[in-house]
Amino acid sequence: MLSLFAVTAPGLEGIAARELDQILRPGVSTAEETSSSPVEIEAGGVRFEGDAAALYRANLHLRTANRVLVRIGEFHAASFSELRKRAARLNWADFLRPGQPVAIRATSHKSTLYHSGAVAERIAGAIEDALGQPSSVERPGDDDALEPCQLIVVRILKDHCTVSVDSSGELLHRRGYRQALAKAPLRETLAAAMLLASQWDGVSPLIDPFCGSGVIPIEAALLALRIAPGQRRAFAFMKWPQFDDPLWQRLLAELSPTIKRETPLILASDRDAGAIRVAQENAQRAGVVDYIRFDCHAVSAIAPPAQPGWVVTNPPYGLRVSANKDLRNLYAQFGNVLRSKCAGWRVAILCNDMSLLRQTGLSLDTSLAWVNGGVNVRLARGDVSTRQRSAR
Repeated sequence: MLSLFAVTAPGLEGIAARELDQILRPGVSTAEETSSSPVEIEAGGVRFEGDAAALYRANLHLRTANRVLVRIGEFHAASFSELRKRAARLNWADFLRPGQPVAIRATSHKSTLYHSGAVAERIAGAIEDALGQPSSVERPGDDDALEPCQLIVVRILKDHCTVSVDSSGELLHRRGYRQALAKAPLRETLAAAMLLASQWDGVSPLIDPFCGSGVIPIEAALLALRIAPGQRRAFAFMKWPQFDDPLWQRLLAELSPTIKRETPLILASDRDAGAIRVAQENAQRAGVVDYIRFDCHAVSAIAPPAQPGWVVTNPPYGLRVSANKDLRNLYAQFGNVLRSKCAGWRVAILCNDMSLLRQTGLSLDTSLAWVNGGVNVRLARGDVSTRQRSAR
């Protein structure tokens, strides 16, 4: 069994845990989830155990995680010589070929081995000791950078060292469709988290009146169609010496019978014509452009159907879009439009400013705190009524 860890953005651990539980145990009821869940929430992600199939499935199906790590060893190391010696005993041959380029991301806290660069050097030496050939060590990219080499993650806390190998490669939010960007792109993983946290049922209508590059409606269509977010991309584990290609092909073959052919009404609009063009191009690449109706108009012009549904959206909040503009009127107008046109609907709004959310006059639960592009945000959720209230 492999010790696995799904890394998430801050605040998304619980959503990713519920996702993983369904991936590992499809069809398990909510009552059974709490009694024997195979996943455990930790700071920064979700820990779980599984075989190669579980690892492949997690990468293939997870919508809200950033990457999946395999924890290949944990040990005590109070000196650099001890670190290299113990790290050399790990099963590197299962994940690396001799001489394969690596990127080593090391962090150290409250440890005698406080120099992260020196830690990375010793890990590189340990890999050479184990495989008999030195690996070229490249500088690990940031979370948005492509990582063509194998990423190794080393974490030392109070002289306790955890060594992990990244199985994902490019971050999981890179589904492959978002090549065209609007002014303030929302990560695919965060858009999927908004939909899941809003408890959208996948069959009721959905509206995003500030769609930007279209990530929320595209993720909604993928979710409703039951299209696995990772089925069109490659992963780091495919280059491992023990990669089981027949198993991977079987998992891909399992996807076809589960894919649906119809979606509920998904309406995406924005007053920026350029943003609409970008959103349509992204939806085309995602293969869902025929399932979303894109319109260029202001929020006041939305035309929801009679059947109640969900409004899930990421309006501008004055940082990268509409900077230096007073957005109070926009949010007040948004609240008025929802009460007049979407009474009885459910709403989920991503915003960093409680005062702006209060302008909507809606009764909103703002307990979910996340991070969007380095900005602390809240996902405000609630039901739309004709009476004016405020966010809490």
